Amino acid sequence: MALIHGGDCEGYILETGKMPLDFSANCNPLGTPDGVVKAVCDSVKNASAYPDPLCRRLVKALSQSEGVSEKAILCGAGAADIIFRLAAALKPKKALVTAPTFAEYELALNTVDCETEHYFLKEENGFALSEDFTERITPKTDIVFVCNPNNPTGNTTERPVLETILERCSKTGTLLVLDECFNDFLDEPERYTLKDKIKENKNLIILKAFTKLYGMAGIRLGYCLCGDGELIEKMREAGQPWGVSSLAQEAGIAALSEKEYVVRTKALIKEERKRLKEALSELGAEVFGGEANYIFFKCKVYDLATKMRSEGVLIRDCSNYCGLEKGYFRVAVRTREENDRLLETLEKVIK
Repeated sequence: MALIHGGDCEGYILETGKMPLDFSANCNPLGTPDGVVKAVCDSVKNASAYPDPLCRRLVKALSQSEGVSEKAILCGAGAADIIFRLAAALKPKKALVTAPTFAEYELALNTVDCETEHYFLKEENGFALSEDFTERITPKTDIVFVCNPNNPTGNTTERPVLETILERCSKTGTLLVLDECFNDFLDEPERYTLKDKIKENKNLIILKAFTKLYGMAGIRLGYCLCGDGELIEKMREAGQPWGVSSLAQEAGIAALSEKEYVVRTKALIKEERKRLKEALSELGAEVFGGEANYIFFKCKVYDLATKMRSEGVLIRDCSNYCGLEKGYFRVAVRTREENDRLLETLEKVIK
C-alpha cells in the first residue's frame, strides 16, 4: 500500500529492524508532555465505559483556551476526521484548493464526488498565496481550503489577505475552511488567525489539532471552531457518535495546561529553524519556507529521500503533492542533537 504522508516509522522498522530518526513528520521534538502521559495512564482505569460523545469537559476547556463559545466547537479524531466529517455533512459540488497543500482536503472532497479546482502556488513567488486568489472564488464555489501556515511550504498568509478572502467568500456564499493546525508554532500567531471572526461569520471554519504542538499524533485529537451551529450538528452526525476516545479527551484537557511546555517548544523551534535554514542553504539547497516547525526546500539530488532513508533518516519527499515535482523536500525542526545528525547525513548524501 502506497502511503501519501510522512511518519511511516513502522514501515522502516519492519523493513530494517531499526528505529529511524524521523524528520518526515512535523511533531513536537520534545515528545508528549509528561502531564498528558499521566492523564492518559490515569484514564485507562475508566476505559470500560463509553467516552462522552459530546466531549463536554474537553469542549469547556477549549472554550476557555480559545476564547470562543462552547457551541462553536466540535472535536474529532484529529483534524483529518473533522475534514472528512465536513465533506460528508456539506457535500459540496465545487471546491477551490491551493496546490501544493495538505492532501486530506482533496481526499475528503473526493469521497463526495466534489470537483476540485486548484490554485497553483508559483515557485517564482516563493509559493506564497497572492491576493488574486480571491478572483478564483465565484458563486459556484461551495468551499475553499486555505492552510495557514501552509503544508508543506511553511509559508504564512497574513491577516489582511485572509480578511479579503473571507469577505469574498461571504459575498459568494462560499464556506472558507482555514487550517490553523500549525499556527501555534508561529512567532506571532495572532497575525495569521481569523479566530475572532468566528462569531460574526457563519461561513468560516477553523481547523486545529493537538497532534503537532503537543506531540500527540498517536492519540488522534483535533477540533474545529465554527459559528454555524447547524453545520456543527451536521458534522457531528456525519461520523460515529464516539469519535473521540475517553483517553484522548483526558489527554486534551491535560495538554491545555502545559503552558511552560509550549514556551520551551517555541523557543527551541525558533532557534533551530533559523540554524537549519542557514545550514541547508550552505549545502546548496534552495529554501522556500519555514515559518512554523518545518522547512521546505529544493535540492538537486532528486532521490535525496531515498538516500537519506538508507542512512536511517526519514525526510518528506514532496513530489507526490499536487503542483510539485521531483526535487522538493520537507524536513521537521527537531532538537539540536537530532538536527546535527540530519545535517551531517545531508552533507554526506549531497556531497
